[in-house]
Amino acid sequence: MAMKAGDIPTTRFGKTGIEVSVIAQGGARMDLHPDVQTAAAHVRVVYDLGVTYFDCARTYWDGRAEEAYGIGLEGIRQDVFLTTKTMKRTAKDAEQDMATSLRLLKTDYVDLWQVHSVQSRDDIDAILGPGGAIEAFEAAKKAGKCRFIGFTGHCDPEVHAALLKAYDGWDTVFMPVHAADHAYLSFEQTALPVAVERGVGVQAMKIFGKAFLLRSLNPTECLRYALSQPGVHVAVCGAGTRGQMEDNIRTTQNLRRMTPGEIADVRRRAIVGAGVHTGPTMEYWKKTT
Repeated sequence: MAMKAGDIPTTRFGKTGIEVSVIAQGGARMDLHPDVQTAAAHVRVVYDLGVTYFDCARTYWDGRAEEAYGIGLEGIRQDVFLTTKTMKRTAKDAEQDMATSLRLLKTDYVDLWQVHSVQSRDDIDAILGPGGAIEAFEAAKKAGKCRFIGFTGHCDPEVHAALLKAYDGWDTVFMPVHAADHAYLSFEQTALPVAVERGVGVQAMKIFGKAFLLRSLNPTECLRYALSQPGVHVAVCGAGTRGQMEDNIRTTQNLRRMTPGEIADVRRRAIVGAGVHTGPTMEYWKKTT
């Protein structure tokens, strides 16, 4: 079936109040392309297919992902929702990252800037403490260098919940949401309810379980599952080919949220089918102690 731009459903992105497409192109998989120009061409193809949400980070592909986005989105920047992230924990270092990101992305602002890969209570203390990254985030938002601020992580759901509670200024959060999450250190059970309570926009990652879940579930089931969870607004898909993104788009065009029975069935198959082992064997991105 041929893709028709504009057919992707949109949703109101939490308390930001803006409409965004329910799927996004993930920047982490730009490294699947042989060079920046090829990656940039893929970005433009995805936009032409109707995707208007583009996720990126300063660290992806050693900065080349941002460069590819800058080239691929040139001339259409105002038509997309563009994000990036910084790993830096001090205000000074985060501010420097923002300047580099804006230069490579060929823009004077991003729609969403995120503190990347929050893993521990020490991270929370560093980010929110004197001279911490939050100072740069607040300043960037005030100066118009970003419209919204958020944080990301996939290590510890308790840390996610704690950071959501520790600072009222978050507009968004990015966390794992997939059909096996419930069986081990569950973000859905621990962090997602806090995000919903606080009205923040929720982005889902690890939807396909880094492909582990595809041993027992099909991609449509994985994507439907993520988008059926309460509070999830956007599913970030690391599509490396046109065909992969076309499949994701078809799923959203015909999206029917799962019933409780369907969710229970998918969760069961996710942890017992086709040799998928839960816990740190599969979800190696979560903490192990």
